[in-house]
Amino acid sequence: MTSMENRSEVNEFILTGLTDDPELQVLLFIMFTLIYLITLVGNLGIVALISSESCLHTPMYFFLSNLSLVDFGYSSAITPKVMAGLLTGNKVISYSGCATQFFFFGSFVTTESFLLASMAYDRHAAICKPLYYTTTMTSTVCAHLASGAYICGFLASSIVIGSMFSLSFCRSNTVHHFFCDIPPLLVLSCSDTHITELILFILGPLNSLFPFLVIFTSYLLIFITILKIRSAEGRQKAFSTCASHLTAVSIFYGTIFFMYFSNHSMDTDKIVSVFYTMVIPMLNPLVYSLRNKDIKNAFKKAVRGQQFQLHHIFS
Repeated sequence: MTSMENRSEVNEFILTGLTDDPELQVLLFIMFTLIYLITLVGNLGIVALISSESCLHTPMYFFLSNLSLVDFGYSSAITPKVMAGLLTGNKVISYSGCATQFFFFGSFVTTESFLLASMAYDRHAAICKPLYYTTTMTSTVCAHLASGAYICGFLASSIVIGSMFSLSFCRSNTVHHFFCDIPPLLVLSCSDTHITELILFILGPLNSLFPFLVIFTSYLLIFITILKIRSAEGRQKAFSTCASHLTAVSIFYGTIFFMYFSNHSMDTDKIVSVFYTMVIPMLNPLVYSLRNKDIKNAFKKAVRGQQFQLHHIFS
């Protein structure tokens, strides 16, 4: 089925995928499997570690655990389907499956954008107003910021999906991508797409530029505060608390702006999308844990606890 008369006849799409080369498909399957396993272990490991270690029950790690959960979520919305397609050669995705895939992907990505903004606000409160930090970043405030991020993410995705999948598709059902993204789906529609494009025009900047402005403003104030610190050791300590988050923000927004705010070929878009949908969720746990003493110490403590329990059981 490559051509449709109206939306009611569309019950599946064909994803062109990344390549038709069988040898390259095997290589990509192995690579994506390793990436997804690292993503799974890294992100869920951080969630479990933060939940189990009381020393990590702080606002910063509360947001980090939510970020890890979201990273796992939007990677899982894309990667397993891509892996299955590479393994079996089946590139077909149902109409409802396509809508569901983008709904969860869009929801989690938008949620991540607002979570990164919340984390920047948390770092601003810790560095710029340390005396008021405990009264500013209360558990209630943290819960409201996190729940607000999820609400914004899922609400925005619901609006886009409602508009997108009310369109008629009658040109082709071949999606020139490896997952159901909005731009390649829009070109398949034979309906008037102005309303959908207007929604995307409004929600796109709102969901990406607004959180980015919060992050930019927070870090501008943070850097001004750091420059006022007289000791080099104090400046280094203050900056080190932001380094991991700043790295994650740079990777995330750098990729978003390249994907959606620049002109490039479809092949380039696919390569960047692999980085965006699979590599970033794998990198974030590494970025936040490799140079974080609290995470490393908590991990060592957890490992020692497990070793003690095993020794007690088998002794």
